[in-house]
Amino acid sequence: MRDAQPRAIYLRDYQPPAFLIERTELAFDLHEDHAMVTACLHLRRNAGAGKQALELHGQELELVSIGIDDRPLAAEEYELSDAGLRIADVPDSFRLQSQCRILPQNNTSLEGLYKSRTLFCTQCEAEGFRKITWYLDRPDVMAEFEVTVEADAARYPVLLSNGNPLAYETLENGRHRARWHDPFPKPAYLFALVAGDLRSVDDTFVTASGREVALHIHVEEKDLDKCGHAMRSLKQAMRWDEEVYGREYDLDVFNIVAVDDFNGGAMENKGLNIFNSSCVLCSPEITTDAEFQNVQAIVAHEYFHNWSGNRVTCRDWFQLSLKEGFTVFRDAEFSADMGSPTVKRVADVNVLRNAQFAEDAGPLAHPVRPESFIEISNFYTVTIYEKGAEVVRMIHTLLGEERFRAGSDLYFQRHDGQAVTCEDFVRAMEEASGVDLQQFRRWYSQAGTPLVSAEGRYDADAQRFFLTLRQSCPATPGQAVKEPLVIPVALGLLGSKGNLSLCLDTDDDASMPTHRVLVLNEPEQT
Repeated sequence: MRDAQPRAIYLRDYQPPAFLIERTELAFDLHEDHAMVTACLHLRRNAGAGKQALELHGQELELVSIGIDDRPLAAEEYELSDAGLRIADVPDSFRLQSQCRILPQNNTSLEGLYKSRTLFCTQCEAEGFRKITWYLDRPDVMAEFEVTVEADAARYPVLLSNGNPLAYETLENGRHRARWHDPFPKPAYLFALVAGDLRSVDDTFVTASGREVALHIHVEEKDLDKCGHAMRSLKQAMRWDEEVYGREYDLDVFNIVAVDDFNGGAMENKGLNIFNSSCVLCSPEITTDAEFQNVQAIVAHEYFHNWSGNRVTCRDWFQLSLKEGFTVFRDAEFSADMGSPTVKRVADVNVLRNAQFAEDAGPLAHPVRPESFIEISNFYTVTIYEKGAEVVRMIHTLLGEERFRAGSDLYFQRHDGQAVTCEDFVRAMEEASGVDLQQFRRWYSQAGTPLVSAEGRYDADAQRFFLTLRQSCPATPGQAVKEPLVIPVALGLLGSKGNLSLCLDTDDDASMPTHRVLVLNEPEQT
């Protein structure tokens, strides 16, 4: 029985996993009234973890069999609970083999594997995979996956999972089987499976290195004519990420599936994005201009996660903004490049002023990197996403485009295939640019919206203008005292003929620029 009073989880209590999973092999046998899940986990004890028991997450699973290295375990060798599976005595390196029965048709939480009318699909972020099989369901455990899906061929002609397709077999009794392999290590929250009677809109994309990638958007037959805009948006996003960030797609196929009953807008599962239908389907007869733009942005956002979230993911859920804030910034810049940067910026600032500022001023105010949570789903907020994106934007403003790109290159290169922290992201930016971001880190730990005031004074005789900037931040729950932040302030000078050259006392820039960025990092500066 679970605790009646849920306990808070604290960032300060983070511990590396005692075990790592190097390879995950899953086999799904799908039926109308149940599904059988057979798992083989290749585990090894983490260096320095000591002789600890193996503890795996698991919920709403019916055990059929369990063994280690082909040896069935006796009942006294393991413990089952509502929260998981515990095995006290395990080798340092071994294969854990299990089989369980689950009931997707009764899964109304829309987490794990569930039925959406006639479709099997999954949603595993943040902690849904534990409803599929026993696992180390935490983002810092990354494994290579090989998945086999078997189902009735007439009811479920399309069988999808992460990665690249390996094989397809026609079986007896009207069933069939598909096998998929994702060679890139990923945490369990990025696992995906779809089985259903779907049709697809197909295209190809040739990467910068000359590889051809197959693109598929899978929908119900009635929606085939509503996928053109999403496909164009996907190809635009793939090209943009190559040109702006140097990030090329890494698999042979990219799948999008539209699902009517999906718990959220869209999910960036590696190579198999699952969307709520409203976020991918467009038609000029029924879709507004704003909705077309929204579909373009969401398709791009989920694609951009392939690097900022999948290839490099978050160590723990306190670091959620590491992937979401960075990716929101990336999709905002993409949308600006595809349309009007001014219109896009005004729209984003309106969201900040109307939603995020209110959150920061209320009882639920929290930092971009929270210190604790009771339920992680409560932290998918405008602070984590939109304010997190603005924090990344400020780094971009402080460093400039060239040094920011160098920082992102270093970040992806250094941490490819790893689960990391917001600190790792800032450190890469700092090291690549040579800019000290020590004080800037306060943006990740300090809640609240800072207030900036400006006061100007002009000395006509000396022809000098004095600008005084002041910053303060109201108290927020748990943070009565606020420290000064690093705030970049864009400055320009306008005259009757437009932009004028802007010279500062400390300036040795002979180019006489018309745009400057001041750095406010004290309570008051002139």
